Amino acid sequence: MLEGAAGHGITFVLAMISATVFLILRCQRLGRPFGPSSRWLALVVIILTALATTLVALVVTGLNDELRALVGVVAPSGLWLGYMRQRQDGRRSLGQEVMTFWLASLLERLHQAMAEDREVWCESRVDDTWSTHQLSMAAEHYHERIRQRMSADERRRERVQSRLQAIERRLDVAALIEDGAGKSKVVTALSSSPVTRKTRYQRYLNDFARLHGVLVHDAERELMRLLDSAYRCGLRSLTRYDPAVLDVAKARSHP
Repeated sequence: MLEGAAGHGITFVLAMISATVFLILRCQRLGRPFGPSSRWLALVVIILTALATTLVALVVTGLNDELRALVGVVAPSGLWLGYMRQRQDGRRSLGQEVMTFWLASLLERLHQAMAEDREVWCESRVDDTWSTHQLSMAAEHYHERIRQRMSADERRRERVQSRLQAIERRLDVAALIEDGAGKSKVVTALSSSPVTRKTRYQRYLNDFARLHGVLVHDAERELMRLLDSAYRCGLRSLTRYDPAVLDVAKARSHP
């Protein structure tokens, strides 16, 4: 039998480890719980969960060290199980959230912090000074690396190929405008794809400069969504596209 503080300490340590594991599971496909903006909130959630679990273990199991340790391992699972049930049911119930209702505000702030880290990561890989051609090349660069590293199920679920095509269709029309194409040619190009066959673009047919800006902006946002998918699927080592590096590589391949 473990005695006194030693038994309580072991329960706390087990609860810390368990809370860390279940918090990571909860945050899968959402982001990094230990990212730059979220790590301290994640640590607070883990410590508070471990403290609450240890207290519950003391109250419920009394002096039984084996049951106390079991509670320390199992109780933090509410961090993950409650969230999964909520996602499946589409609603929150008291029974489902009994283990985490007191942490709801902290967990919501943690999710927001992870979203901020994800947005910063995505924005760092898109440059609004890129030309239409460079933006298109960046999309192909990221798509190729994402395609190689994602499973077939992930690519299908995240609509990786569809997102690339949506980017290319918009930039194709933008490139036509840059080349000075006439209105009839631009109208035909817009009508050739469901992506560009929208009232949002049709309303600017008498203002090509505005139409070009909207098309490029929407292509950039679609590229951000592609990168967001990569981040959530764990591809956070994805390197930033650099047009200068590509130019040097091309120069070396064509002496």
